[in-house]
Amino acid sequence: MDVLNRIPVREQDPKVRATNFEEVCLGYNKEEAMQEASRCINCKNAQCVQGCPVAIRIPDFVAKVKEGNIEEAYQIISESSALPAVCGRVCPQESQCEGKCIRGIKGDPISIGKLERFVADYASEHGVKPTPAKEKNGHKVAVIGSGPAGLTCAGDLAKMGYDVTVFEALHQPGGVLIYGIPEFRLPKEKVVAKEIENVKELGVKIETDVVIGKSTTIDELIKEEGFEAVFIGSGAGLPKFMGIPGEQANGVFSANEYLTRSNLMKAFKEDSATPIMRAKKVCVVGGGNVAMDAARTALRLGAEVHVVYRRSEEELPARVEEVHHAKEEGIIFDLLRNPVEILADENGWVKGMRVIKMELGEPDESGRRSPVAVPGSEYEIDCDAVIMSLGTSPNPLISSTTEGLETNRRKCIVADEEFGKTTKDGVYAGGDAVTGAATVILAMGAGKAGAKGIDEYIKNR
Repeated sequence: MDVLNRIPVREQDPKVRATNFEEVCLGYNKEEAMQEASRCINCKNAQCVQGCPVAIRIPDFVAKVKEGNIEEAYQIISESSALPAVCGRVCPQESQCEGKCIRGIKGDPISIGKLERFVADYASEHGVKPTPAKEKNGHKVAVIGSGPAGLTCAGDLAKMGYDVTVFEALHQPGGVLIYGIPEFRLPKEKVVAKEIENVKELGVKIETDVVIGKSTTIDELIKEEGFEAVFIGSGAGLPKFMGIPGEQANGVFSANEYLTRSNLMKAFKEDSATPIMRAKKVCVVGGGNVAMDAARTALRLGAEVHVVYRRSEEELPARVEEVHHAKEEGIIFDLLRNPVEILADENGWVKGMRVIKMELGEPDESGRRSPVAVPGSEYEIDCDAVIMSLGTSPNPLISSTTEGLETNRRKCIVADEEFGKTTKDGVYAGGDAVTGAATVILAMGAGKAGAKGIDEYIKNR
């Protein structure tokens, strides 16, 4: 057996998948998973675990896969993760667990993410459930938001015996897993719904259509409804724009709106009540994972798609795999370009975008080289829709309606990293509501930290 190279993962053909919303990656079968797991050298000082934000016992679960004991592998993963089928698909393993894999020094790192996905999918298909929660301890905790941070916090607290209620603003639980990540990367019914159901089977209650700050407030949850602690995992759903001329034209979307309409409201369907316009040529501004998701969605809706990004390919913040898939599918990258104006026709609809060429100067605070405009290099790109994917910030509704809850200059909730403790007694927070837009797995890590903090807080009251 070739121990240096990982077992390839089957995928849909790029030309075929560019026309559908079916999952791109088809994953391992049991034989392939066992072969890939057998490449692991089971390090004594496993760096991969240190690279995992939720500290999954990776060598242990991989060893069980190697033996063919998939059910036991699932129980090991479930000790640490409430969402293994999600993480196996969307985590940036290349910069986390796999990035620290010793096998990767000489050859390919172990495909930890694909193995996690296989184990979770196998468990789902064979009716394997996580270890049941402890008996209730009589303490009530509220969780705001049913995204990865909220679900993780709720699941961990339920396992400890807490009576947990999750309050979700939208009509369907899942947060960014439902509205933000496209079906072709993360199937909703096959994956997200089933993992949420596993959390509910731990005893977690989920109430939808509850907007904290309007329907009720955090202070009311504590004072009137008897919750002893609250975890805020409400994410960062407020989109950012550039503030350039023409940004109010018809056909300009935030990536958040575009993906929410497609993913949550099924607006890609012909009979949808809220259809997305069927643009012929779309410009997506930005270079992160959300930009790739928006671009690949627009492509599947029949558009020629250009990704306009002000830095070079080396600085693209999106996962290498996502960029690779986007290129395979035919998306065009206009790099070292920055929009200066969106052009509209006489009826107010987008007809093009004026951009300026950029070159890279000195590194900025993040260590990336700052883009500098090249004078006199402006030109126009024809397009009939523009999707702005420039990041998001937390909605200030919760912080503005909660007494004693401090935020920073970016409107993010101030909370300590170790336990998610905020400036308000009994209130904890984590995920994008604290950090700004980040990854699913980092939000999950924050949810676990919040659960530990709440447990300590209630025990020591």
